Amino acid sequence: MADPVSEADKIRNKRLAKLGSQASSTASPSVQERPAVKIALETDANPSLSSSSTSKAHEVSDTSDRQTVTVPASKAPDNPFSQLPVKISNGSGPRINITSSTPRAPTIGTETPSSGKGGSAPSTAETLDVWEDKTLSGIFRLSLDPKVGKDAHGHSLYYVGGVRGDLEDCHESVKLSTAVLDQAVIEAASNLGKTSPLDYLLACWKRVSRLFKSSKPVKSGDLKQGIVREARRLCMSYCIWAITMPDMFGREPSSSSQLTSHLLVDQEDDRGVCHEFLTEMISRFPEDESAAEAMSIAIEDLGRGLASKSMNDDYKPYVLALRTLVRYPALVNLIVQSPRFLPPDITAFTIETDTLLGPFFRISPLQGDVTTNYFSSPKTRDKGYIANSQNALRLTLRAHQADILDITNHIIRTSKEAREKMLGWFAICMNTNHKRRAYQIDPKTVSTDGFMINVTVCLDQLCEPFMDATFSKIDRIDVEYLRRKPRIDVNDETKLNADQNTSDEYYSHHIEGEPNFISEVFFLTLAAHHYGTEATNQQVSQLEKDLKRMEKRLALLVADRPKYTSSAQLAFFDNAVKKYNDHIEKGISYKLAVQGVLLDELMQARSMQFMRYVIVWLLRMVGSGQNIPKNVTQLPLADEQPDVWKCLPEYYLDIVVGNFKFIMRNMPQVITATQSDELVMLCITFLQSSEYIKNPGIKSGLVTILYHGIWPVYGRSKGILGDLLNSLPFATEHLLHAILKFYIEVENTGSHTQFYDKFNVRYEIFQIIKCIWSNTIYRERLAQESKVNVDFFVRFVNLLLNDVTFVLDESLSAFVKIHDLQQELRLDATIDAAQRTEKEEALIEAQNRAKSYMQLTNETVAMLKLFTEALADSFTMPEIVQRLADMLDYNLDAMIGPKSSHLKVENPQEYSFNPRVLLAEIVDVYLNLRGKENFIIAVARDGRSYKPTNFENTTTVLRNKGLKSTEELAAWTALGEKFKKAKEIDDQAEEDLGEIPDEFLGPDIIYETYPLMYTLMEDPVMLPTSKTSIDRSTIRSHLLSDPNDPFNRAPLKIEDVVPDTELKARIEAFKAEKKGKRLAEANLMDTTPG
Repeated sequence: MADPVSEADKIRNKRLAKLGSQASSTASPSVQERPAVKIALETDANPSLSSSSTSKAHEVSDTSDRQTVTVPASKAPDNPFSQLPVKISNGSGPRINITSSTPRAPTIGTETPSSGKGGSAPSTAETLDVWEDKTLSGIFRLSLDPKVGKDAHGHSLYYVGGVRGDLEDCHESVKLSTAVLDQAVIEAASNLGKTSPLDYLLACWKRVSRLFKSSKPVKSGDLKQGIVREARRLCMSYCIWAITMPDMFGREPSSSSQLTSHLLVDQEDDRGVCHEFLTEMISRFPEDESAAEAMSIAIEDLGRGLASKSMNDDYKPYVLALRTLVRYPALVNLIVQSPRFLPPDITAFTIETDTLLGPFFRISPLQGDVTTNYFSSPKTRDKGYIANSQNALRLTLRAHQADILDITNHIIRTSKEAREKMLGWFAICMNTNHKRRAYQIDPKTVSTDGFMINVTVCLDQLCEPFMDATFSKIDRIDVEYLRRKPRIDVNDETKLNADQNTSDEYYSHHIEGEPNFISEVFFLTLAAHHYGTEATNQQVSQLEKDLKRMEKRLALLVADRPKYTSSAQLAFFDNAVKKYNDHIEKGISYKLAVQGVLLDELMQARSMQFMRYVIVWLLRMVGSGQNIPKNVTQLPLADEQPDVWKCLPEYYLDIVVGNFKFIMRNMPQVITATQSDELVMLCITFLQSSEYIKNPGIKSGLVTILYHGIWPVYGRSKGILGDLLNSLPFATEHLLHAILKFYIEVENTGSHTQFYDKFNVRYEIFQIIKCIWSNTIYRERLAQESKVNVDFFVRFVNLLLNDVTFVLDESLSAFVKIHDLQQELRLDATIDAAQRTEKEEALIEAQNRAKSYMQLTNETVAMLKLFTEALADSFTMPEIVQRLADMLDYNLDAMIGPKSSHLKVENPQEYSFNPRVLLAEIVDVYLNLRGKENFIIAVARDGRSYKPTNFENTTTVLRNKGLKSTEELAAWTALGEKFKKAKEIDDQAEEDLGEIPDEFLGPDIIYETYPLMYTLMEDPVMLPTSKTSIDRSTIRSHLLSDPNDPFNRAPLKIEDVVPDTELKARIEAFKAEKKGKRLAEANLMDTTPG
């Protein structure tokens, strides 16, 4: 009865059968059944291998003669195992069946010719089986002699006693051959001790590959080449089996791939995986599925291994291994077909660790403890240390980003399937990270900053090939991409100028066709900037605020330390303070690391290049096909907005604004001249045609870009954009109107912070105006437009006047409070500690308010001075002039009148408060309008604040402090006299009119709201819905701030009012009657003789 065959034998027999079938179809014949063939042997080489190089163990000296040896052929048997001459018995393993039916090759030798010195060299000869034995022994480090444990080079040899015994049993020569190589390799690899079979076999592969490359066949059918080829084939087969079936060699199977650790080793190392190995293994994929599966698992294990590492660890071998593997198309196909490449139901948090590519994009200096490694003890570090650390961080990150770009490029270029899968992976990164733009973020629901930045940088560089300077491929970007099977989900994104219903309706109409690669990458990159770098920038801004708050909290904690008296309490307290401080330092380290990443000039230069493309693409979309930037945008834009524009995600423009705001503030030097041209065009276009954008924050961002663009930088007094704003024809034609329009629009933004936002925006607008005001082209255009577009400029002047009134009042009242509190704290010694603390807190609050408003006051008054000089007519319109006169008189009285001493505070320069300069500018406003008669009358009619003594006192201050020239002082004195005379005339006219009927003064509500306008109506009009009569100038003034009828709140436009001719006639009759009565009285009083 036959002994049962063990499971190991079954596996081994199966593999040997497969090996035999491969040999019959692909390998050269073994020594035992070589066909009859004539072999011509070159006599100049007989290579043998060492661990690092191929050496010649035997050399045939004669190269002039060749001998031909004929080897008879034998018929190949039907049993495939006889191809390997192995006979399977019922024993514990295969037995070698050595037959003598095929004679061994005869001795191969050469005769060496005479050396030419009268003698002849001795003849050398080596049989093929001797060469084969030496060669295979050198490749596989095998020995059939128990006494020979090392080769000539000192390398240890593995004694294969089982093979020797089988050879002796069959009475064969004890030599290695391809016929017994299979059994010899199994025996050696099964008895390696601590060395793994794959370690051993990979080293063998290196040696056989070097020999295979160095041994060139003399003729087709060279027996030596055939032996090496067969050894190479067997070596690869056993390498695969060592990976997939370690139990074949008596090793326990592992959950991880045996190959993975070898992929991490340098290719030149014996344990490393070389190009020849990969090429040969790939060639086995069609006929051996286990080889492909083994490689796929090994690649997946690379990602799993890297997922637990950071930039502090040895991550580079993993990245280099994948860079090597993606150079083989077959392996790229394995990668993208892996279940881990695009797993279902992946989340933003797990995409970094549970996808195949995620761990490679995850590596970043923003990981965990990496930031503290670069910026340890950040509070104690100087700027030089921080700058050096950030430079080192950037260099390391650049190298890694170059690696992942290379990996991505090879995947994309391999095949259409690979490209689609790669784009799909990027899309998952975007679609799962919408929450990154929320204000409060749970880190477990989003991907990390470092991961998303790496994705963004990679996509930026994928766009570079089609972003040429001439925009020759910009038309390839499909504007209808979002309706043509888009990868990006924009359903829940706010649209540029459409509500949700309009957007849903638009995108419900799908367009047939497949999007092109350029469009795919372009729209993915837009999303990457939104969810990647811009989201990171937003979070860092919030982190800075949080750190300031935490620092204040820490200071309060430390101040409470004296309250703890016992040692136990102190220990607990100190430990809590230390933990809190460590948390703060970790946050500071992270902030510094993020800043180091975002302030990378190379990265931002690439980003700017992409943003320039986005700008031109957007301008072409709204410019009705205009060839921008070759041609400039025609303004204003069309009233009818394209549907595709209105339904675009808002962030398409927002990322441009956010990115350039960041660059302008932090590193304007990376912006090129061509980018500046298109950036200015974008800002002006959408400030001029602001109705194209729904979000006021984006529009205010356009102003901020221009504002930061005029900051002095690197020796340029007007910044990056200042000179351009003064020279670019598009700017000189449209800029001033555009920013004044937004000055008006920002009054009502709908935001809960609109009151304060408008002052920030208007401050920036003032700075832009100051930058361009010296350009006469702007002033001339302003003067021309003010005459044509009167209502527009009246609205602007009204709002400017409102701002001046408010900020002056806030600033001066704050100084009065500061003055009073400082006096009390300095002089009143009777107040107790609690009262003192309360007053000190009130003082700090007043000081902060003064600092905040005084800077805005200085700029607003300066603008008032400029515009009253250029737009005197607009400032003296009936609906404006009285309010302007009242405001000027009120503030002049505050600064020069009896209570002016209350403005004296300690260290006024801390608040940017210079009373002399402020007074001089208020005087300039008076002087700018001195030629307007209605302004002089309006000042004289100010019954609340007009005081002739204020003008006289102002003259004294101006003269004593040298604030004005002699000519200006003379003009000021003359103006004061005009006010006096006008006041006398107006008082006399009022006296002449006597008691005026209420119906001629207007409704009582006007007296309550506009008390200084409660005078005799000059041009009465009737409001269409409330049927109330009111003076035209009064209702015009009201409508500047409120577009509703003040009596019934119905919508109202000045064009809708109707002249009240009947009332006007009665008023005129009343005036004529009073005038006649006054003349009659004058005649009666005239007693002068005729």
